[in-house]
Amino acid sequence: MYLIHSKIIEVDEEHLDEFNHVNNVQYVQWVEEIAKEHWELVKADTPYPNDFWVMADHHIQYKKQVYKGDNLKILTYPQNPEGIRQPRKVEFYRGDELVADSRTLWVLIDNKSKKIKRIAENWLETLNKG
Repeated sequence: MYLIHSKIIEVDEEHLDEFNHVNNVQYVQWVEEIAKEHWELVKADTPYPNDFWVMADHHIQYKKQVYKGDNLKILTYPQNPEGIRQPRKVEFYRGDELVADSRTLWVLIDNKSKKIKRIAENWLETLNKG
């Protein structure tokens, strides 16, 4: 499905904190990274191909510790818009086990004016075709 994007990463030394598990800041970086990757894949099929998203708010719930050598599947998908904000889920799995769950709110920025751009309430329907 075009609305869902995923990738697998192996946890490495650089992802760890002083307690030898994945650093909380690393999760935020992964959330931003996979959201941007997904946008690059789909933006040409949207009404907003020249614009970009900025994270306005994020919430992450940590469920299990993750360690060096663990393989994580990161899954992301947008949810229905909330006014000018676009919610996005990012889920982190080790095997079938959900280890972290994120919900972020993004705003679309007009590439020319650098101001927030209002999104159409049904804009996600353009992605259903892929």
